[in-house]
Amino acid sequence: MPAHPPADSPAFAGLTAVPLDVVLSDAGLGVRQVAGPVEDREVAMVHTSEWEDPSRYLLGGELLLTAGRHLGTGHAELDAYVERLVRAGVAALGFGLAPVHDEVPPELLAACAHWGLPLLLVPPETPFVAVSRVVHLAMAEARSRELRRMSRAQSDLAAAASRPDAVESVLRQLAGHLGAWTALLDGDGHELVACGSHPADSARQRLLALARERGRLRAAGGRVPEAAVEHVGEAQLILHTVPGAESSGALQLALVTAGRQTSVDRSVAGMGVVLLSLLTGPRHALGADGPTAGALLRALLGAGPAELAALLHPSGDASAARWSVVAGRSSAARADGSARSARVHLAALGTALGTACLEVDGDTLRAVIPLPTTAEDRMPTGEAEVFEDFPDAVRLGWTLGVSAPAGTADLRAAAAQAERALHRALATDRRTVRHPRAQNGVHSLVDPDEARAQARHLLAPLLTAGPPGADVLVETLHGWLSAHGSWDRTAAALGVHRNTVRQRVTRVAALLDSDLDDPQTRMELWFALRWLDRV
Repeated sequence: MPAHPPADSPAFAGLTAVPLDVVLSDAGLGVRQVAGPVEDREVAMVHTSEWEDPSRYLLGGELLLTAGRHLGTGHAELDAYVERLVRAGVAALGFGLAPVHDEVPPELLAACAHWGLPLLLVPPETPFVAVSRVVHLAMAEARSRELRRMSRAQSDLAAAASRPDAVESVLRQLAGHLGAWTALLDGDGHELVACGSHPADSARQRLLALARERGRLRAAGGRVPEAAVEHVGEAQLILHTVPGAESSGALQLALVTAGRQTSVDRSVAGMGVVLLSLLTGPRHALGADGPTAGALLRALLGAGPAELAALLHPSGDASAARWSVVAGRSSAARADGSARSARVHLAALGTALGTACLEVDGDTLRAVIPLPTTAEDRMPTGEAEVFEDFPDAVRLGWTLGVSAPAGTADLRAAAAQAERALHRALATDRRTVRHPRAQNGVHSLVDPDEARAQARHLLAPLLTAGPPGADVLVETLHGWLSAHGSWDRTAAALGVHRNTVRQRVTRVAALLDSDLDDPQTRMELWFALRWLDRV
């Protein structure tokens, strides 16, 4: 005998089912259950029929009302009638007394008990339309609750997606709204992020095994359904493919719930899949669309900055394009430093910085952020200044140096500015330092070519020095001068021991044959470093 259709079956598609108890608990109707199982049934609609065989007109999930005009009275007839209703998926049978019957036929009671169909007695004073109205009002109220729940879930998920830990926050909201254990899995079935109370080991292991099976099938070029559902005991295991990832390593949203999902649960899970797809999609610098992919290809083939700028800004003035370069150092050790965890962290960091053009290598960060053409007007002038830039990235554990706005042809120089700003931030224990934009001052009075030639002449002993090499000595000198001669702050900025800084600065002083304690010498060296091409 087929089971009564669950609330998530096609019979309820597009409908809001309500418990049968809404009819039994309404005192004004006076309806009572006289046979069949007493547990709640879900009712999707109310239908009235006096046909001897109404099954061809039913979809399943109905509360079928009848006065029994054409039922007959024999045991075999009534037993066959109830069997047909059960096979059609009827949720319950409502039998109205008068004008045809003064009481429920005993054979009907026996048949309903035998086939497991709830039988309700509708008193003579209760019209069928009143029963229908109670059910439809309950369905309207239930639908209103569902819409409010979906609205709350949508709002909470959108807020979670804007947080610095966006992926974990979205999973946490899904766990709360669905009453489920939620996890983001990679193509090999490994947990990247998980939220909620852990399910039983048997359910969790089966879910991970199912994820691995789907991953192997996808890697082999097979067609993998967008969703998969299994049951282990009372637990329901659900896997959703997260679109947007590469085919060989597609991510999967895993859910373990205590019972069946409702239509609202499925809608909320769908919202989560969409957000996770956006948050974990490709974050490569030039790989998101046609123009940027073309720019990457031409860069590999040797195209110059002007040509790349035209590709990156096809609808605007490429010469007016402005960018900020960000250099970062991580100050937070994550619990899971694996490549899988780094992938999720990269997605969250890209969201926090507002760019897909970023790279994380261990505890270092490089990013290029497009700016509106008016952004330069809002940048500071004067010495490097401290700002509350990118607070979400800071909360993710990053210390940042940000360059002044730069054109596409000047990104290399902007990268050097970002590194200097980062060293300043680390040396002064700040979280974000922005390099000042170009300004009128002493530099504007000096011919750039002559200034660079003088810088190379003054620093020539460093540029030809042996181990630890010119780059290391120049970087150490710049960091030491920017920290006003502080050994500890310079060591913190460079990530070395203070004695190493002392040794390098002593070596610089010997190579230059200069007294680095003299303010005039420091000033000249600082200007030379500012004009040196490599700084």
